[in-house]
Amino acid sequence: MKRAIGFLALGLFAPLAFAQAPAKTVDGMLVNASGMTLYTFDKDSGAKSACNGPCATNWPPLAATGNAMASGDWSVITRDDGAKQWAYKGKPLYTWSKDKMAGDKTGDGFNGVWHVAKP
Repeated sequence: MKRAIGFLALGLFAPLAFAQAPAKTVDGMLVNASGMTLYTFDKDSGAKSACNGPCATNWPPLAATGNAMASGDWSVITRDDGAKQWAYKGKPLYTWSKDKMAGDKTGDGFNGVWHVAKP
């Protein structure tokens, strides 16, 4: 009986243990699943996004699905519009609308407040 419960528990929690991170590291920077560079915004604070409205059009948030779960350095925040967004070490993550290809990082240093996200 204990063995059956153990296997049942393993079966229930195994998907959580192997959940895929929302981003990966390439050349020392965080990138999304498409290889697009991720950025942080200096005006964000307390794991809250300060980039809303037109800002979020230019700097699309790294969206988290409804069932996304925090793990390790990764957390999920709720944006002002109710959408979920990934954060790394408490910093919400974004892409930059002017980056056109994987590996572009044209948003780094933009207005002195946007920076490439690094692990």
